Amino acid sequence: MRELPVIAAAAALIASAPLASLAQETSEATDTPQVEEMTLGNPDADVTVIEYASFTCPHCKTFHDTVLPELKENYIDTGRIEFVYREVYFDRFGLWAGMVARCGGPERYFGISDLIYEQQQEWVQGDPAQIAENLRRIGKTAGLDDAELDACLSDTAQAEAMVARFEETTQADDITATPSFVIDGETFSNMPYSEFASILDEKLAD
Repeated sequence: MRELPVIAAAAALIASAPLASLAQETSEATDTPQVEEMTLGNPDADVTVIEYASFTCPHCKTFHDTVLPELKENYIDTGRIEFVYREVYFDRFGLWAGMVARCGGPERYFGISDLIYEQQQEWVQGDPAQIAENLRRIGKTAGLDDAELDACLSDTAQAEAMVARFEETTQADDITATPSFVIDGETFSNMPYSEFASILDEKLAD
């Protein structure tokens, strides 16, 4: 488990990230953008699972590599649960990764997220400029072009909205580490698939 820093300190660190310097222009949004909830599965399912995770968290990568595929096969793709993914930002790099993941819209979000997790050990290496370039390369692999990536990475209004949403949801659910899971209002820490399946089966049977 990776422990979450004090929210105020995290927000200050993220807010200082030079997002605009990653692209040629800074967007000038007049309205606060909405941060779309990223979901898989059945929105009408009786059980909802919310995952809180960071793209820079090694334990989150392990969950996505080992547990999520089985959950997807047996519970998400079969429509038994709704799965909600919420981003946690330990640092500017996790925020940048989230912005790249969202750049392709909801349809491409989880595909880009998979690439970010798969290549986590590689893209987190280097100075901030190198990390930004590494993330851009992942975005291009997913089919995004330079113009799209420039627009996404320079959208400071969206970045601020994402940080605000991160603060709001983690505080509301009292999230202190990643990955953490809220299953029908009950919070759980990281766990193997067998335990996850047991909890889901019990809640689905209620």
